[in-house]
Amino acid sequence: QVQLVESGGGLVQAGGSLRLSCAASRSIFSFNPMGWYRQAPGKQRELVATITRGGTTNYADSVKGRFTISKDNAKNTVYLRMNSLKPEDTGVYYCFADTAEARSWGQGTQVTVSS
Repeated sequence: QVQLVESGGGLVQAGGSLRLSCAASRSIFSFNPMGWYRQAPGKQRELVATITRGGTTNYADSVKGRFTISKDNAKNTVYLRMNSLKPEDTGVYYCFADTAEARSWGQGTQVTVSS
């Protein structure tokens, strides 16, 4: 099991930017993939972005061109850079990591985009 701690959420106006961080309790080198989900009030959890061990990225159609996922293996951290934020991006953002044993989740960080 790996512990994941998200940070970087907050309140931002539409059109603004935020960068989320997800720090792991151990090396992320072998995790495949890592990524971010989000959950808006009253809605199901939605996959936002993933990054594989080799660095291949994938995005939900709703965030393509605006969000960028990256990782720093030396810092055991995955990032989600969010630009041109929209009110519909509001929600709790959860980091996850797939290890050989199981999927681990962070506790979530709130992102609120005001119009």
